[in-house]
Amino acid sequence: LDLSNCSLSSLPPGLAEAAAVIVLDLTENPLTPLPNGSFLGFTHLQCLAVPLALECPGGSSAWEEVKTHQGSLFCQGQRNPCNSSRELAWPCPENAACAPDGPGLIQCLCDSPFHGYKCLREGTFPMLLFCGILGAVTLSLSLLLWGTERRKAKTP
Repeated sequence: LDLSNCSLSSLPPGLAEAAAVIVLDLTENPLTPLPNGSFLGFTHLQCLAVPLALECPGGSSAWEEVKTHQGSLFCQGQRNPCNSSRELAWPCPENAACAPDGPGLIQCLCDSPFHGYKCLREGTFPMLLFCGILGAVTLSLSLLLWGTERRKAKTP
């Protein structure tokens, strides 16, 4: 995806939709420093070119190779932060596995059959119980309202 020389001062809001991009060129733009998480979900990104005034997202440790060429900074070969020897700031909970989620970013995915906050709930959502209670309450309220409003109806 070539966004070079587009007079961008910040990343376009629709860039998140291009998360499957492999090569991204942002050179020759007056970009301000990129906020953390700007490339959330960009797990396939292998080459990123940014203006020399910026740094690679996730820091230089998130990339295999960081080099400068003709006034641009090239970040190549996104590293998997889950395989890193350095300690993670937010380790995943007991029933979850670490997965990359962009340059220097991770996500914790719950192991099956766990789900919910910190992967502490086991099993699946009780759909039958939920729908049964919701249906019974709706039917009861409908009958109650129909019965109370029926007496106001005029008979011919």
